[in-house]
Amino acid sequence: MECKVTEFMKDLNSLQIKNLEKWFNTESKIWIPPAGEIVGVGRILALFRAIFRKYENLEWNVGEIFNLGNEKYFYESTSKGFMSKSGIYSNQICTIISFNENGKIKFLSDYFKNTACFH
Repeated sequence: MECKVTEFMKDLNSLQIKNLEKWFNTESKIWIPPAGEIVGVGRILALFRAIFRKYENLEWNVGEIFNLGNEKYFYESTSKGFMSKSGIYSNQICTIISFNENGKIKFLSDYFKNTACFH
């Protein structure tokens, strides 16, 4: 399943909503600050559209992926880009992600080193 994390991050780096649709269903939950927890594929994709609009470019580089068991993983990544109104953006992120038996994301939660850039 570690390859699922890598595959998901590749699709995320494409910045194409159509590539993300396959990862979520009506029960999927994500929590990406500064937004609160969001449930359901439609709302999740709307959040990603809003995030992508804030950046002229954005890229995530994944470090090591740790298998926590029961289809749950922890990984570190660095995100870099250029925010349309704020300039250069860089952050370190820790992510917990779990998949259901069909390979859909059940839960994803990001923890950012620097949250000041979101306010």
